[in-house]
Amino acid sequence: MLDYFGVINIPEDEPLEVILITLFWWWVIALPIHNYNYLKRKGATILKVIVLIVVFIVALGVDTLMDMPDNPVTFILLMGFWIGVVYLLIPTFINKYWKLIALIYIPLFIYFLYLRLFSGGLEAYLEIKKEFPFYVFFLPIPVLFFVWVYEQWKWFRNLKAEKSKTELSLLRTQINPHFFFNTLNNLYALTVKQSEKAPEVILKLSDMMRYTIYEGEKDMVKIKDEIEYLNNYIELHKIRYKKSVEITFNHDVDTSLTIAPLLYIILLENAFKHGIETLAENAFVHINLNEETDFIIFSIENNFDPNEISLSKGIGLQNLKRRLSLLYKNKHELKVDVSNNLYITTLKIAKHA
Repeated sequence: MLDYFGVINIPEDEPLEVILITLFWWWVIALPIHNYNYLKRKGATILKVIVLIVVFIVALGVDTLMDMPDNPVTFILLMGFWIGVVYLLIPTFINKYWKLIALIYIPLFIYFLYLRLFSGGLEAYLEIKKEFPFYVFFLPIPVLFFVWVYEQWKWFRNLKAEKSKTELSLLRTQINPHFFFNTLNNLYALTVKQSEKAPEVILKLSDMMRYTIYEGEKDMVKIKDEIEYLNNYIELHKIRYKKSVEITFNHDVDTSLTIAPLLYIILLENAFKHGIETLAENAFVHINLNEETDFIIFSIENNFDPNEISLSKGIGLQNLKRRLSLLYKNKHELKVDVSNNLYITTLKIAKHA
């Protein structure tokens, strides 16, 4: 239309070229307008890119106008341009290793300036250049690249560790609160009856809650503290039940050993929930904690009513398996045997894992 009204003149032999150039400049102008809000948010970064482009154009202009081999001014501008590009892409790496980069490149740059400006003229410099080629400036790049790769690997490893730590923290919070609710209900009943057992229940429950909240957040605890926690749990359950229940807890381990907290309680909870609570009489739970040369072995044997087995899978055992895989990886073994009305669970954990 502009050509029709004579505002512009499109050569008849090159209409495609003009159309392509027009579309290109339309895209260049329209893109910033379309992404105005994004550009506004990224204003600082865009400004840096524009500055780098200007530096590069100035370097080309200086090199063209001065027409001087290995122009020091052009060299300085190009070095500034490439340093700026790298800083724009990986600012954290540059901020961390700028001293190393400066230690490598400043002596090289000073030596180059000395050869170029004070070696006795252009002819003498060109002769020396044969023995001091420009590729020496690129030799440190692989070293810096491998340092950067190492930093990325270390970051990724830390990220995985943080993910595991966060996941462990979440798994710890998933410990079944069912027991605490039941104990509080029983405590309420004891206080209404003004039973002498009420203070004992309060003390044991307080110790358990303290252990769960404070010790449960630690990476490792002494095994004697874990034993005391399990004993409190068992004693509180004994107060609950009015039916005949046989509960034994035998332990023969070095109490100075350490272990991740709140692992055994999940197995013990399952033994009570799916064993004792399903039986009207003759219920039992036999708990053993001992050690071998390389392993700490925790086992629970309990009977249950096969007709009362729940088909739904609780989060307790899944929680335990996931925690074990994060904490002990290939240094543990969890075995579950079910036969008739007997349930046997054995957990072996490597010492000093």
